[in-house]
Amino acid sequence: MSRKFIFAREAGADALAIWEFIAENDSEAAADRVIARIYDECDKLAESPAKGHFREELLDRRHRFWNVWSYLIAYRWEARPIQVIAVVHGARDLNVLLRGKRK
Repeated sequence: MSRKFIFAREAGADALAIWEFIAENDSEAAADRVIARIYDECDKLAESPAKGHFREELLDRRHRFWNVWSYLIAYRWEARPIQVIAVVHGARDLNVLLRGKRK
């Protein structure tokens, strides 16, 4: 089955960093669960791309955001397939992390 979303290279690196952090600080099983949930939520967003919310202080209206536990998925919602551009922990400085994605 092909996915209805794609991860930008940076978002893939984000997901790997999240997995590595959780695996190191908790367990690989916990890391697997978190990443699986992020992918499941991306599948749901692909089915209903308008489901997310705008954060115009971070990115323009071409982008929406969706929370998965303490993580935030940023995606281009009008693209087909939707394009996940970042997956970050919500406690991080989102303005800094998303600065280069404002194009």
